[in-house]
Parts: sequence; C-alpha cells; structure tokens
Amino acid sequence: MNLFLTGTDTDVGKTYAAALLVRALRAQGVDAVGLKPLCCGGREDAEVLHAAGGGAIPLNDVNPVWLRAPAAPYAAAMIENREIDLALICETFARLRAAHAAVIVEGVGGWRVPITRDFFVSDLAAEFALPVAVVVANRLGALNHTLLTIESIRARGLECAGVILNHTTPPDAAPDFAATTNRGILEEISGIRILAEISYGQRELLPF
Repeated sequence: MNLFLTGTDTDVGKTYAAALLVRALRAQGVDAVGLKPLCCGGREDAEVLHAAGGGAIPLNDVNPVWLRAPAAPYAAAMIENREIDLALICETFARLRAAHAAVIVEGVGGWRVPITRDFFVSDLAAEFALPVAVVVANRLGALNHTLLTIESIRARGLECAGVILNHTTPPDAAPDFAATTNRGILEEISGIRILAEISYGQRELLPF
C-alpha cells in the first residue's frame, strides 16, 4: 500500500493518522515507512513518523527537506533565502518506494499549499502518482472543506482513495452536532469512501 495523505487544512491530524497507519501495517508484518517530504517549523511530525516506522530508515529520509520557519514552504524558503530541493524529495520517494512494501506520504498543510511559486502540494502528489486520502478534522465546517478538496483532487486527475475523519476534541468537550452527522452526509453527497473514523486519543488503527 502506497498512499498520499493530504488535509483539509493544517493541524487536522495528518501526522497522527499517518503514524497510526504505519504502525498498523507494520504490526501486520508489512514493511511500511512514513515520508514527510517537507517540514516547516519544528521537525516533530517527522520524528513521530520515524518512531512509527521503528527507525527503519534515517530521519533525513523520513524528512528530506526541513525549513525552520513556521510558514508555508514557499514562504519559509523565501524567509530563509533557500531553494527547495524538489529533486531530492522525488529521489527520496523513489528510493523508499523501491525498498519498502508501503510508503505512507504525509503532505504539508492542505492540498493547495504552495511549495514553490508554481508548484503546490497537489503537484507533488501528482508527481508521486499515488492515491490520495483526505484527513479531515471532524467538526463544523468539515463538509465544505472536504468537498472542495475532493473536487480539486479529482480535477487534477488523481484518485481520491477516501476520507479519514479525525475527532480532534475530547469526548467530554461541548457537543459538536456536525461531528455526529458529517460522515453520513459526506457518504451521501460525494459517494466517497470513509476509510476510517479516528476517535480522540485512539492508539490503534486497522489498515484499510
């Protein structure tokens, strides 16, 4: 299984979902690793994926490009006066894909985040030619963000493998009625497959 995870926004739980999936695959005997091509700000996301993969590959392979500025890659590169090495990213992916049974790729931010002036996360997914799963924070507003993202993925000519709904607030928080209805409405309106619905604090995930 090779999969590209994108999100409807930043901080929707892409790393959390990717790490759960890598661990679940490895628990079933699948040689799975995670790839976070770009990190902006801290490198914690890459470290989480590195740990999920049992340290099977070096951290610099999990995350080949690290920008320290906490901004979109295009902005972070300008702040640091750096040029993002797209060739290194693509070479790392190709090498990992050839060496491992499954590569779970986590994008940066949302689907249309700019990596360079004229190259976006959507272009990176197209370069990798992987099915795309959309990680969604299951809350009010999720329907609009999810449907727009799915529409854009399909318009790019890529396969949208489905949606991963992630509950980002604890169960004892104020009721969010949207969170209880989003799944059914998404399935009805888009016909998209809900790959998983992750509960707050969930520690295990069955591979899909």
